[in-house]
Amino acid sequence: MDAINIEGTPKTPTVNFNPEGSIELKGRSIPENSIEFYKPIIAWLDEYNSSAKADTSVIIQLEYFNTSSSKCILDVFKKLEAIHNSGNSNILINWHYEEDDEDMLEAGEDYQAIINVPFKMVEIEEE
Repeated sequence: MDAINIEGTPKTPTVNFNPEGSIELKGRSIPENSIEFYKPIIAWLDEYNSSAKADTSVIIQLEYFNTSSSKCILDVFKKLEAIHNSGNSNILINWHYEEDDEDMLEAGEDYQAIINVPFKMVEIEEE
């Protein structure tokens, strides 16, 4: 199974999904077509489920995402939840947010309330 590495742009996040058990999504997510952008990511997670590592670390560090991206991010989390619930991998989602970004903290808390996967809120201190 191959990794997915997508270089971020002003409208799309950087994606680093590694079959060795490390998943990262960073930057901004406001693509023209969120469903098309996230489709290969969702497909990758389906494939990962059958060969998941014992522990999977997920790092989400988004500055901003739009409404259509929020639905796709939820779909990503639902796939991670399925992997976690299958017993194939212990998944920990690390939700990074800047210390004064209440909206991003709340978004993480909302996902945490919906998804049955361990979440860790990670505050990024501004320099």
